[in-house]
Amino acid sequence: MAEFQSFSQLSQKPTIFIFSTAYLPMIGGAELAIKEITDRLPDYFDFILFTARFSRTLARFERIGAVDVYRLGFGASFDKYLLPILGYFKARSLGGPQLLWGVMASYGSIAAYLLKRSNPGLKFLLTLQEGDPEEYLTSGRLGLMGFWLGRLIKSANQVQVISFYLKKLAVKFGANFITTEVVPNGVDLSVFEKKFSPENLRELKIRHGINDKQKVVITASRLVRKNGLDILIKAIAEIHDAHLFIAGTGPEEKKLKELAGLLKLEKRTHFMGDIAHGALSKYYALSHVFVRPSRSEGLGSAFLEAMGAGLPVIGTNIGGIPDFLENGKTGLFCEVDDPHDLAVKIKRFIHDEDFRKNIAEKAQEVARQNYSWDKIARKMGSIFYRLMHTK
Repeated sequence: MAEFQSFSQLSQKPTIFIFSTAYLPMIGGAELAIKEITDRLPDYFDFILFTARFSRTLARFERIGAVDVYRLGFGASFDKYLLPILGYFKARSLGGPQLLWGVMASYGSIAAYLLKRSNPGLKFLLTLQEGDPEEYLTSGRLGLMGFWLGRLIKSANQVQVISFYLKKLAVKFGANFITTEVVPNGVDLSVFEKKFSPENLRELKIRHGINDKQKVVITASRLVRKNGLDILIKAIAEIHDAHLFIAGTGPEEKKLKELAGLLKLEKRTHFMGDIAHGALSKYYALSHVFVRPSRSEGLGSAFLEAMGAGLPVIGTNIGGIPDFLENGKTGLFCEVDDPHDLAVKIKRFIHDEDFRKNIAEKAQEVARQNYSWDKIARKMGSIFYRLMHTK
């Protein structure tokens, strides 16, 4: 952080305009990354964020942490389609940024692209956090996804990605391999390393009908097809001494609940809805293994959080997951769309305590060493600084 330390001495800090299609209280990997990074850099930069409003219950303007947030639109789902134009004009009316930061190749970043086109001297940083399948990113929405992904990448002065998988994808669409920088998402270790008393955990067991002989499997994700939660539920049907906690919401929720009912798993499958990190860490402390059998994954922040909490993880060998999951060392890989193989991997963790503890310790150390938000924020601050000072 020393290279941009001088910014804190200035009477007026440089301003970064952030463009994100969604933002808090909507929570995803990108929204969380913006919050965690900006919270750690208020002494060096001023941040103004432009996003879609989505709901009339959300304020048009508020300050969240270190960020001034402008929500644009009428408070409806179609606001995201208006964001490129509304974001462009709102940002122009405020003026004065030293850097444009587009987060994800989505509607928000198109507004940053339009500003860049109208003022080529502005520096534009594009962050890719995409977790969708490559086929969708290249050909989805009648080819518009691939069109805009290429346009945004080629117009950016710097591309930053959260995994080596996304770096390869960015290069495929025209990014410079040498300058495209991998900076992953991180983990708030102060939250996920928190310890809980046996009494606290027993209360959770009683509440959910878990006896001392039963094990706990947990996942946290959007309930969408790409995360493979249907495969996880089918795997639990093969494991008769385990309960499954599913934290998150999404369009697949009804279908997943129907599947759990069809497999007679209602008493052992608990749909928790969206859970704040403080509460989620308590459920992690109760659990024996974290599982997400993804069909595609940009990185997988929830894996890292579980590792930080001292849980072994099971994932598929796709996307950005191999960046942190080394089979047999920091977790286990399972086959894509294979409930039986997943069940076998889960059983190994919940029935072999020595193996589970050994993997969990190594996974937690990886989270501590490579994925703390403090380190991630310093890396991002350095990128901001270099871009502002590059001619």
